Amino acid sequence: MYDQTRAQQPDDRSSGSAARRTQGPGPLIPSDERDAIVRHLGHAVNHFADTPREALEEAEAAFDAAADALVKVLAERRGALRKSWKDQDTETRSTELRLALREYREITGRLLRA
Repeated sequence: MYDQTRAQQPDDRSSGSAARRTQGPGPLIPSDERDAIVRHLGHAVNHFADTPREALEEAEAAFDAAADALVKVLAERRGALRKSWKDQDTETRSTELRLALREYREITGRLLRA
């Protein structure tokens, strides 16, 4: 049955679910590098009408910069993780190994959700 009084009340579902969300991990690419890529891409979009081919080349360059930055960050992260566990004794360093596994799971999950 339709409830007219309830229908006229403000919808608080979106604010409730937003409040329950937890803050996830930060972006993989550092903010200054990310901002430069976003500006580059924005410039391409804004100039498309005047120079479509050049705008597409600029957008491609922004994409390449983002992909390169991501590859670089992931390689650095992988190296640090590998170093943290590679030469550790499994009996005495199980906590460090567990933390490394958690990091691998987290970063791999983020990649799969991208």
